[in-house]
Order: sequence, then C-alpha cells, then structure tokens
Amino acid sequence: MPRNIGSVKISTAILLTAVTAAATPAQRDFAFGVLAEARGDDAAAANFFESARLADPVAVPLVQRAVAARMAAGERGAAVTLYRDLAAARPDDLGVQFFYSDFLDAQSGGDSLALKLSEETLLAALAKHPGHPEIIRRLFQHAQAADDDVRQAELLEQLPPGDPAAALLYASLSKAMADGKEAAAVAAVSERLQAAFNLHPEDPEMARTLSENFREAGNSAEAIATLEHHVEAAPWSLELRTRLGVLYFTAKRDAEGETTLQEVLTISPQHALAHQALAKFYRLHDQPGPARVHASELMKIRGGSVGDFLKLADEWLAANDPRQARLLLERAIFAHPTDYEVANLLAIATRRDPETRDQSARLFREAEALRPADVPPTPEFMLESAEALLDQGQTKAAEEQLRNAIRAFPAEAKKETAVALRRLAGIWEAENRNGDAARALRQRADSLDP
Repeated sequence: MPRNIGSVKISTAILLTAVTAAATPAQRDFAFGVLAEARGDDAAAANFFESARLADPVAVPLVQRAVAARMAAGERGAAVTLYRDLAAARPDDLGVQFFYSDFLDAQSGGDSLALKLSEETLLAALAKHPGHPEIIRRLFQHAQAADDDVRQAELLEQLPPGDPAAALLYASLSKAMADGKEAAAVAAVSERLQAAFNLHPEDPEMARTLSENFREAGNSAEAIATLEHHVEAAPWSLELRTRLGVLYFTAKRDAEGETTLQEVLTISPQHALAHQALAKFYRLHDQPGPARVHASELMKIRGGSVGDFLKLADEWLAANDPRQARLLLERAIFAHPTDYEVANLLAIATRRDPETRDQSARLFREAEALRPADVPPTPEFMLESAEALLDQGQTKAAEEQLRNAIRAFPAEAKKETAVALRRLAGIWEAENRNGDAARALRQRADSLDP
C-alpha cells in the first residue's frame, strides 16, 4: 500500500494504465486526459481529449468538451462546425439536434445565418417527430422573436391534442401570445387541458394546471372537481391532495378540507404544507390548541426566526404545557445556538416540565453565560432560576435570585411578584429564621392579590 503522496500518484497512474488497457482508443485517451487535467497539465489534457474526439467523433461529451475549448479560444466557427458535423452524423438523435439548434440560437447574436441553420435543423427534426412539444417550443420562440403571429398560431395547432406535455405547452404558449386573453383563446386552452386531463387524470402537472385554470376563471367547483378526480386516480399525490384541502376551505367546505388535510398527515406526518394550512385554518376559527400543534410541527420541519420560536413557545407555556414549549425550544436552540432569549426560555420550560426538571440547572447557567453584558436578566428568569437552585440545595443563591426578581418585576406584575414574595418567605419559615420579615412578605403578597 502506498505510504506517501508521490507513491499514490504513481499507483493511480499504474491502475489507470491497467484499466485502460482493455478500453477503446477514445476511452483510453479520455481517461488519460482526465488524469492530466487532475495533475494540472492542461495542455496535455487538451491533446488527449482532442485525440479521444477524433477517435470517436460522434460521442456527445467529447464534442461538448471540444466545443467549449474552441469557444474559449475564440474559434466560434470551428465550434459551430463541430456541432454541425455531430448533428449530421446523428440525424435521428433528437437530443443532438437540440444541442446544435440551442447552440446556434445562443450564439446567433443577430446572425441571420445561425438562426436560419437552427430553423432548418428544427424543421428537419419536426418532419421526423410531428407535433413534438420541445421542437414546437423552440420554433415558437423563433416565430415570437420575428413577431410572426400567424406562424405562432400555426405551430400551436400542430401540438397533438390529448398529450399532457403538448397541452401544457399549448396553454403556456397561448398566454404568451398577444391575443392569449381573448375569449376564444381562453376557451381553446381550456378545451386542450380538459381533453388531456380526461385521458391522463393521474398526471399531477396536468391536474394542477387545469384546476388553476378553472380557479382563475372563477369556477371553484370545477377546480375542486378536477383535483378530486386526480386524487382518486393518483392517491399518492399528496401535494395536490393538500391543494384540494385548501380549495375546500376557500369554498367554505371546512369539514371536507379538514378531513382531507388530516388524511395527508396520516400518510405523511411531516408534510409541511398540510400543517401550514391547518394551522392557519384553526387560527382563523379561534381554535388556538390545534393551531399551536400544527404551527409547532411546521416550525420543527422548516425552522423559523427567533421571534417565531419565542412567540409560539410562550403560547405553550401560557397554555400550561411546558413539555411542548421545551420540545419546540430545543429545536430553536439547535438553529440559534447563541441566542440568549431562546436559551433563557428553554431553561424556564425545561424546569417547568416534570420530565426534565432536574436538568434545568445547567441550562440556566448556559443561558446566563449567553446573556449580553448590557441586558439584565428578566424577573421570570430569576424566579425560575431560584427554583432550580433550591432543587440543588443552594438556598443562599436562591434567596438572592428571589430578591432580585422581586425588585425587577414591574408594578403591574402583581401575581408574579406575590409568588416570589411567598417563595422567599417560605424559605425563611422552613429554616425557622427571619420570622417577622417572612410575615411581612406574606402580608405584602396578600395585598397584591386581586
């Protein structure tokens, strides 16, 4: 086995020689060209690649390399010749014809001869492949550049009805024409799309385009019916099943929309769009509980800003569900590992969650370490931190945190201040000290109760 870089290079060359011994000349030269290129010897690599192309002049990758080399050297005519010869040698290879015509179009720059050659190449291909959408699309672009509306219309009519790709192209190109919004043109597009969909209801792009066509025309019933037919033909089409659920909501068919989206999540629990649609639906219908569930799942899938995470976590804490807040914030701290506010709330949620309470002390220390010097700790943080310290038997430190929290709570936070006062009093009472002060704290707490 090689022990250093030099021997690795030698061994690679020996191995490459052994492999290419049984290869064709073109394959051998190409392999040596790759090796020379890897070694930084561009001149040798170019010679090997050219030798490979001469040995196999109809190999598309070799011709493409040669064309790139000619263009880099400013030899545009030679590059065109290479593609022309390749297209002539492989007249039945539609992909090669496209390579050639697309190259001519890209390099034409107003050159009528290049455009003429491209047109002739495409027309010859169309004669062998009548109605082929990709040929029609390229010819349509030529007619469009020439502002030839008659030719554009003729090309559109050559697209075969019933074929999904042709129908989609018909719709796209029709909208590009000047009269694409006329009633007759709109009707023709709808007829083409419907005919293709009737034959291929399982095609997702076909179903989406036809449904959207109906929706844009203000016909929501047909837009929904199209997707219903598609989902029946293609039960695995979850993206459009989700779209169907959204359209049900738009049509005020809420029960059907909710059921459809729940079906999507039963099949694919991590489907982001379904969670997003249900979260929005429940928010609009004043159902904060289910809305939080789906909003949380969406954020776990997609992530979110610090503000988004904190707002939703606060909602979970307000709903007395610290576990869900903690799970959400654990995802948040992964995405925003240095954010103090996220670390702060994660420590609080972790302490409130009975499953993880004993793990919170470390998180409070980590949050404190992230706190900017010019940002004071929140009173909520200090109150919760005091509880974590008490769990560890650090009574004096907890007392200090409670005192600081009491001072930091704003006047309107009467309930929170009362909790801190009673907690501090309880510490003194449990240790049988500061009796008068403890009673005073309880009296003050009582005065804050509503």
